[in-house]
Amino acid sequence: LSQPVALDNHISVIPTYTPVPVFTSQPIPVVDLTDPEAKTLIVKACEEFGFFKVVNHGVRADLMTRLEQEAIRFFALPQSLKNQAGPPEPYGYGSKRIGPNGDVGWIEYILLNANPQLSTPKTSDVFGQTPQIFREAVDEYMHELKEVSCKVLGMVTEGLGIEPRDTLSKMVRDEKSDSCLRLNHYPTAEEEAENMVKVGFGEHTDPQIISVLRSNDTAGLQICMKDGSCWVAVPPDHSSFFIIVGDALQVMTNGRFKSVKHRVLADTRRSRVSMIYFGGPPLSEKIAPLSCLVPNQEDWLYKEFTWSQYKSSAYKSKLGDYRLGLFEKQPL
Repeated sequence: LSQPVALDNHISVIPTYTPVPVFTSQPIPVVDLTDPEAKTLIVKACEEFGFFKVVNHGVRADLMTRLEQEAIRFFALPQSLKNQAGPPEPYGYGSKRIGPNGDVGWIEYILLNANPQLSTPKTSDVFGQTPQIFREAVDEYMHELKEVSCKVLGMVTEGLGIEPRDTLSKMVRDEKSDSCLRLNHYPTAEEEAENMVKVGFGEHTDPQIISVLRSNDTAGLQICMKDGSCWVAVPPDHSSFFIIVGDALQVMTNGRFKSVKHRVLADTRRSRVSMIYFGGPPLSEKIAPLSCLVPNQEDWLYKEFTWSQYKSSAYKSKLGDYRLGLFEKQPL
């Protein structure tokens, strides 16, 4: 992974960024999932940051390490072999291009659907280049991360007093859940010029309900404060998970929780490998403010839509677009 990743012929420019002061002293909320007060701490973190770290999550360290090692082996394959699993549609292998609308970054990645019934040829091509242990590690990891997602969502509903308690988690547990796993590799990037760094993954929010992220010990992840006043550098921790509130959860809480804007800047010394599980609802699931939180529809900030409608809309947008704007209710 020390060798540079070849650029696609027609992509000559990877975005660069002139850093401005980034707060590193701002404490990231940390929640111990075995703490009796975890549900209260999670709600507070979702309201104030839309982001927090979880410890004592119950996922074995050897499983996380094994999947990271298998991902590294895939990304170290010759470019010609990796290209056989791409371009992503949207699942499969991708390099530099992020989505179909011109966004690019200093990144290569694999996107895999968590529902085996929705496997695609490109997904099969990913595993066709690697030993069976890679597929096994992916399957086990996605199973464990679904459990972490559902545990956290269960604590959210308990902390907010939502009934029934599985209102959120059942969407991720559903056999038709549209969840997915993304494995990102950010190669070592030399500085373009003095005080300029490559953008690995530009600023964006996640459209799903919840994202569960784990990375190696390379820095680069930053989150934007809720008021947009500054960016906060997230210290890496390979033994923990970081939870990100998604657009769908922002809608279901009627804006009480905020889908946090985040980005990744490439490191000039070390490559970064991250693994993100996106907990999504079934395509036909209706997304709207929960009636137990907002009984009067006149108080809804968002229109009702299906996850399929929102996913389709998000796929047609640029990375940094405010996707929820199309679904906000206009004041009468």
